[in-house]
Amino acid sequence: MDQRRDPRGALVRPYAVTRGRTEPLQDIALEAVLSCTPTQVAESRFAGHDKYRIATVCEGRAQSLAEIAAYTRMPLGVTRVLVADLVAEGLLTLHTAAPAEGFEERMNLLGRVLSGLREL
Repeated sequence: MDQRRDPRGALVRPYAVTRGRTEPLQDIALEAVLSCTPTQVAESRFAGHDKYRIATVCEGRAQSLAEIAAYTRMPLGVTRVLVADLVAEGLLTLHTAAPAEGFEERMNLLGRVLSGLREL
């Protein structure tokens, strides 16, 4: 049966990609900024197709976790698990966030991220 027409393929794939894990090794915020060097991209080729796709999205241009999910068209939960794996393996660089802000500032930031994603 054609996988594009079989709804079961879409349901099983995320589970298979993360090997059944639903929680990342490290908690990474939605707005966390990640980047990848050409060397890291080359090494990520051996980490699997989906991890390689994530690395290529971050090569030469820092991306937020939300942007990576949008560009790769993977569910956010799956992206979060794979990104945490890449960070733990040294194949993706997580840049430290700004000092903790108040609730209002964080909500404004998330609103800007969502607006940016809608423009894609």
